[in-house]
Amino acid sequence: MIPSTKLPWLVQTSDLAVTYPNGHQALYPTSLTIYPGEILVLLGASGAGKSTLLRSLNGLVRPSEGEIILSDIGRPQRDKRVLREHRRKTGMVFQQHHLIGRLTVLANVLLGRVATRGNWRSLFPWSREDKLEALAVLDRVGLVDKALVRADALSGGQQQRVGIARALIQKPRLMLADEPVASLDPVTAESVLTLLHDICKTDHLTAVVSLHQIEFAKKFADRIIGLSHGTVVFEGKPDALGDDAMRRLYATSSQSSKPSSGFVAPALYAA
Repeated sequence: MIPSTKLPWLVQTSDLAVTYPNGHQALYPTSLTIYPGEILVLLGASGAGKSTLLRSLNGLVRPSEGEIILSDIGRPQRDKRVLREHRRKTGMVFQQHHLIGRLTVLANVLLGRVATRGNWRSLFPWSREDKLEALAVLDRVGLVDKALVRADALSGGQQQRVGIARALIQKPRLMLADEPVASLDPVTAESVLTLLHDICKTDHLTAVVSLHQIEFAKKFADRIIGLSHGTVVFEGKPDALGDDAMRRLYATSSQSSKPSSGFVAPALYAA
């Protein structure tokens, strides 16, 4: 596989759209390019389509139309082997952490290794090497001293750091974070986003992060994709996000109308 930092682009969506079984169209046809090493923020209000788009990127949500294209390994919707490889190389950080409360912090982080161990190895106890790697990523998120503490004994911010560590132990090239600080207070939220930002920049990871807080998007993003009612209404650098764009982003249903065509975001720059 070509190292992701050497690729001109990492992921593209081609006319990607999602309609749920109840008939609700959460995402209208959207074509985007994600570049190696960039932190791309999906910004918008609740129900804008951010999580649907983000979860489509690793197959957690199945697109109704269009497709995902990976520059080096192909189209995951057409080949299950490509999808498995893509998921192995993609770390996921969830809003609600998705930790097992009765397990220790160390055990929760080790679960991130399951996808890379193979079925037969998963039947055996964790190796010393696995445990050392888990401790190393816990050290990076500042929680190595909590390794043997139950996950449900941690604060919300600490639990999200465990989620980041669990994603890191996969050794991903793409990090997806779905509203990772939505349930945290502003000070804790900023510290978690700072940690995620610094790790991604240090490791040259590509990250796609969904947020609804404008100030955090402007501070941590290399590029912002703004969504409203399932369609992209802004694409650009943080300093280009002005009052007009924010009005479009947070327009109410009565102020907006259903889009008539898909959006193709211009490639302003490559990270």
